[in-house]
Amino acid sequence: MVIAILSILAAMLLPALGKGKEAARRIACNNHLRQLGLSLALYADDYDGFFPPRLSPGRWPHRLYGNFRNLQILRCPSDGLNPATQNVDTNRYPADGAPRSYLINAWNDYFQMTLTAADWQDYMQATYPRGLKQTLIPHPSETIAFGEKETTSSHYYMDFYEGNGNDVEEVEQSRHAGTGPRTRSGGSNYAFADGSVRFLKFGRSLSPINLWAVTEAGRTNYAAF
Repeated sequence: MVIAILSILAAMLLPALGKGKEAARRIACNNHLRQLGLSLALYADDYDGFFPPRLSPGRWPHRLYGNFRNLQILRCPSDGLNPATQNVDTNRYPADGAPRSYLINAWNDYFQMTLTAADWQDYMQATYPRGLKQTLIPHPSETIAFGEKETTSSHYYMDFYEGNGNDVEEVEQSRHAGTGPRTRSGGSNYAFADGSVRFLKFGRSLSPINLWAVTEAGRTNYAAF
């Protein structure tokens, strides 16, 4: 009888313990994104208000690494143990080669609208030398700077113009408080251009406006779901 009662109690407590552990992991993920957002702001302070350029090699983890200094910040505790990144020279670019749960906004809609055709081609080939100026974001508290990527995605940047859009194909919108990754349930954490971090339910990063877009046209034209 005692064993039966203990078994019932264990069955009742285990789901609650599991939810508690996930809540702690979600908070840690939130804090990691907050550190990345702060690192981005510090970078802009050091580079005349400009965010890191979309370059390869020397992607954003490498360029921000001096501000966060702990490679564990690049991984969300709710993600897999070894989330994908790309093969790089880890002696020169240790942060770029570290397991990574996040991608950064590449600000595609702004650059596509403002660059010449030649500069836009350089931009998409990751050779354009300049990033977005921080002050050009009209809605910083409603514009995403970092989001959680799918575990198997090796992307560094959220690009609208790859495939059907990385905002749909590469961003993990269901990492927390749902029934599992890619289930259109729960939600994920996002760092915004003003330094804030928020949890958004599935789809809220894309609708009713696309929070990855900078331009007014992009915020409505790229809205999905």
